[in-house]
Amino acid sequence: MRFQLLGPLSIAHGPETVVLKPSKPTSLLAALLLHPGVVVSTTYLVSAVWDEEPPATARAALQTCVLRLRRLFTKYGISTTTIEAVPGGYRMHNDTETLDLVLFRSLTSQAPAAGGPGEELYRLREALSLWHGPPLANVASRMLRRDAVPSLEQERLRVLERVCDLELAAGNCHQVLVDLYESARRHPVRERFTEQLIEALYRTGRQAEALAEYRTVRDRLRDELGVDPGAGLRRLELAILRAEEIGGPEAAASGTAPRSAAGHGTGPGTRPGSGAAAGPVTAPAPGPAVQPPTRPELPRAAAVPGAPPVPSAREAGPAADSGWRGVPVKGRPGRPGLAPVPGFAGREADRRAIAARLTSADGPRLVVVSGAPGIGKSALAHQCAYEVRGEFPGGVFTLALTRPDGSPLALDEARELLPGPGDAEDGRRLLVLDDAAGAGQVLPLLPAPEDAAVLVTSRRGLAAVVATHGGAVHRLDVLGPDEAYALLAGLVGADRIADEAQAAAELADVCGHFPLALRIAAGRLLTRPGLSVADCTAWLAEEPSARLALAEDPRLSVPEVFGQAVGALSPELREVFLRLGTLGPRAPLADAGSETELEQLVEAGMLEDGPPGKPPYRLHSFLLVYARWLARGPLPAPTAPTAPATR
Repeated sequence: MRFQLLGPLSIAHGPETVVLKPSKPTSLLAALLLHPGVVVSTTYLVSAVWDEEPPATARAALQTCVLRLRRLFTKYGISTTTIEAVPGGYRMHNDTETLDLVLFRSLTSQAPAAGGPGEELYRLREALSLWHGPPLANVASRMLRRDAVPSLEQERLRVLERVCDLELAAGNCHQVLVDLYESARRHPVRERFTEQLIEALYRTGRQAEALAEYRTVRDRLRDELGVDPGAGLRRLELAILRAEEIGGPEAAASGTAPRSAAGHGTGPGTRPGSGAAAGPVTAPAPGPAVQPPTRPELPRAAAVPGAPPVPSAREAGPAADSGWRGVPVKGRPGRPGLAPVPGFAGREADRRAIAARLTSADGPRLVVVSGAPGIGKSALAHQCAYEVRGEFPGGVFTLALTRPDGSPLALDEARELLPGPGDAEDGRRLLVLDDAAGAGQVLPLLPAPEDAAVLVTSRRGLAAVVATHGGAVHRLDVLGPDEAYALLAGLVGADRIADEAQAAAELADVCGHFPLALRIAAGRLLTRPGLSVADCTAWLAEEPSARLALAEDPRLSVPEVFGQAVGALSPELREVFLRLGTLGPRAPLADAGSETELEQLVEAGMLEDGPPGKPPYRLHSFLLVYARWLARGPLPAPTAPTAPATR
């Protein structure tokens, strides 16, 4: 017996599959199955079953729905204890044998560790075969269709993109064309599918069709959204016009996501029209083709509104903390590799103090930038690195210590990616360690004081780092009103923001003056030129914790970024944070937990120390909104341990 969520909600019982009829028990079952093994609160379940119109006796009616489900389970030989009543809600324990969603996620998470690209492709194809139609098509809950279905679909599309990457890297361009035609047509805003389709057409000798696809996409983006294609598509067009070689088997062998010459890391290998993989190539072809990274786990760059393409030794780009996040990037004065953060605004006092510390002739040159998730730590660090780059003739190097899924980079991997002694032959260098999980991850990576200055970002204060090595800690607060306005103006355009200055101020309030939220809102405005700032603000204000997200990248999503931060907490601290969202407006925060627990939340960046003479703790208003939103549904699943592991 298996429950099936990846399509119409159904129960597979032997050779028989029963598709459930739309009903309140069906909506209840879907809400529980979407959170396997997690306690789902009664409040969330009531919303899932009755949407915005729960009856006065909703809790009693919910128990009736549970009884009806248990009777249905008995009919198909399913244990009635499958639904477990627990304090505050209900829980269903499902595994790979009883729920297709759990099996899908298990297959996709284990695929990268498979023995080579062929085995990875087999497992990912097996995972995709579990899908049998639009998810939750027979579930009446508007809330679940609005909130859960897009997330499930994004999971499927990410796997499909990877499958197409592997097929292209193996030279199976003809075989993958059907999938790519359908995917590119059904999901036109996901430019990666279009890149893959153009690459497949070009490598099968259909250069004219490849260019026609590019120009169709370019014209649609300009007409409908008023934007040009991304840098990846533009570089791919240039490679075709130059008749350069793109794609090849090396990317598949490396285990990375092989991406086209459109700035995505495929190595050269096959000639256009061959349809088969060429022999190994030891050096990249000239032009836009780039050698694939050597490790698949490394964080990819994320797109931020207004970000220009940045040439570098590897790859760099803006990320979730509203700044630049990348794999190791080396930049030296007068050479490519380092650029200012697009639209950066404010933080003047912090920038001056950090620059003075990093370039000081005496004393430790170590700075830690800490603060809440999404508050702009990475942006500040990389803007400072850009501004002081002329003081470091040995170069500026940046390394992201946390992967996009929230797990920390292993120490062995980090050591391999750090610049060696030979990289600093021109003089002192600056090392930026971005998004550190804790002091235990940073201390083994610190260079000798005479070799480099170090700038570290982390949600944690890293007291053990500054206590043993000296240095300064900058704890960031939210942007001021003028800074938030300047950030929006720099990203969206000064004239457009000035035309609706009052609405822009209200938008900054809705975003809690958090740089991450402001950049997400700016991205929405940029891709919708006809959308007024006032209308955007009103829509976001209805559900800011859920709606401040860009579907293209989980690192530009408030629920994803904040959810990772909450998921990294211990179960006890997650419960304390949840209680913060249930306190009344005048209740002291100390009512949510013990002093030790609240101090641990401060260290984790989820709570702030109060000013002298005032209440000892305070919670950013935007994090409070998120905590209240979170209290209505299940807590985020725990993420990987924050203790760095070696391999």
